[in-house]
Amino acid sequence: MKKISIYTDGACSGNPGPGGWGAVLIYGEKEKHISGSDTETTNNRMELMAAISALESVKEKCEIDLYTDSKYVLQGITEWLPNWKAKGWKGANKKPIKNVDLWQRLDETNAQHHVKWHWVKGHNGNKYNEIADTLATTAIK
Repeated sequence: MKKISIYTDGACSGNPGPGGWGAVLIYGEKEKHISGSDTETTNNRMELMAAISALESVKEKCEIDLYTDSKYVLQGITEWLPNWKAKGWKGANKKPIKNVDLWQRLDETNAQHHVKWHWVKGHNGNKYNEIADTLATTAIK
């Protein structure tokens, strides 16, 4: 099975406001950069879109190490999601969770691969996190 590393980041100019996301996919010596934007969004939605879009762009089942600087995305997918699903996509307060459309999409695409989720400190000199950040902020424009 192919092994891929993915670094993702989201950004927003105002929160809510115009936003962008970026991802770097690394397979062997090959690097692929992807990005996108939305005219009215939030930072959390862009963080989610970065991970979703990166995973959706991988067309065959792979082992993936996905690095995000978003604790919201990391904790959501690794800790909170099973409880949300068990409670009909509701949080501990019994109210529908925010960004449920994107969480459901991430859950679906995450299940198509063997993904190990990692947190990386943002703006701390990690080469690929910095590239993902640049892709995200550039996509806003």
